[in-house]
Amino acid sequence: MKLEKITEKAEAKSRRYYEDACAAAHALDLVGERWALLVIRELMLGPKRFSDLRLSLPGISANVLTQRLEGLEAAGVLIKRKLPPPAAIQVYELTEWGYEAEPIFQALGRWAARSPMHDPTLPFSAASFCLSLRTMIEPKNAEGIDAKIGFQLADETYLAHLTNGGIEIARAPIDDADLVMTGTPPILAAAIYGGQSLDALEQAGVLGIEGDRGLAKRFVTLFPLPAKAAHPDGAA
Repeated sequence: MKLEKITEKAEAKSRRYYEDACAAAHALDLVGERWALLVIRELMLGPKRFSDLRLSLPGISANVLTQRLEGLEAAGVLIKRKLPPPAAIQVYELTEWGYEAEPIFQALGRWAARSPMHDPTLPFSAASFCLSLRTMIEPKNAEGIDAKIGFQLADETYLAHLTNGGIEIARAPIDDADLVMTGTPPILAAAIYGGQSLDALEQAGVLGIEGDRGLAKRFVTLFPLPAKAAHPDGAA
């Protein structure tokens, strides 16, 4: 019994706690470990298997991912459950409270989009791309649009619904979409955020567009990026 208590204390000290009553400090106690927030991001659009999480976060090791999942589960941010037959596989899913973290990602995303050091050419996942649309949409630009846009991203499909100046996105079939765009997240981001021509991307064979082409041309204008913040040393 004494040995167990000593072990528990050692494990508790090995974790990083701020010992600060500020709720923001406690939030960092919960999700401040490296990769924790990105694990939450990947689950924001629905449950995923362990292997899917590793695929979406190629820089994380299996050991670290296991640690982060265990820590987030212990904190009440996510749960693991087994899907019913015929799937019968284990998945990780955010709790209701876990899903409430999305505004954190939106605030961080809007803020960091102004960073002069942000490198948009780095890889990112399908979940990251879809969440960026929910974050960066400009309601005034989207006024009057009521349409469904499907995204075919590798073997995953996502359905976005534009309505009332906002956008909702979920992993779902895209059979009834008014427009379907097929490509990798970086290619779609190049069209939406980088100003790359849809025609040029199609001709290069890296982007597919089916359905309402007028909607496609308007869609890519709905997500303006904020101006970059000035760099302290004056560099561009």
